[in-house]
Amino acid sequence: MAERSSQRHFARHSNRSLTLRLVALAIGMFGFGYLLVPLYDLLCEITGIGGRNVQAVTAIPVAMDEQRTITVEFLASVNEYAPWEFAPAVTELAVHPGQLQTVKFRARNLTDHPLTGQAIPNVAPGGAAQYVNKTECFCFQEQKFEPQETRELVVQFYLDRNLPSYVDRVTLSYTMFVKSTA
Repeated sequence: MAERSSQRHFARHSNRSLTLRLVALAIGMFGFGYLLVPLYDLLCEITGIGGRNVQAVTAIPVAMDEQRTITVEFLASVNEYAPWEFAPAVTELAVHPGQLQTVKFRARNLTDHPLTGQAIPNVAPGGAAQYVNKTECFCFQEQKFEPQETRELVVQFYLDRNLPSYVDRVTLSYTMFVKSTA
């Protein structure tokens, strides 16, 4: 009888211990999932992955390298099922490093209610991100659209003259996300 009581006590203790470990594991997984986005953003800021370290600059280049031409490609996309039309006015440009360029994108809210969107930039190849200098970009702030509103969005940039010589093509892409529907 004492042996059965001891076995029950051991089983209850084991079950309680297993339950506590499973709860701690679930809380740890939730916490890791919660921290994943800020950790990814920090990683992108530090390393330049995804062109996230491309910030606005106020200084305009003083000299252009007319001996070199880089093809800059422009891409636009929306996150899956997002109610936007979003496209660049031109798909590519021939750019001299140091040459200030302005490119327009067209965005349209396809819904019958106001939307707020945010464009997330990306630069490829990733190593070129530090050489893309944006003086103005619609991606720097949220964009508020009225129902069915169409708008031109502007990005103004130049490529740093120190862009490595093996880079002959740079892609600037933007994905438009819905931030709020009010």
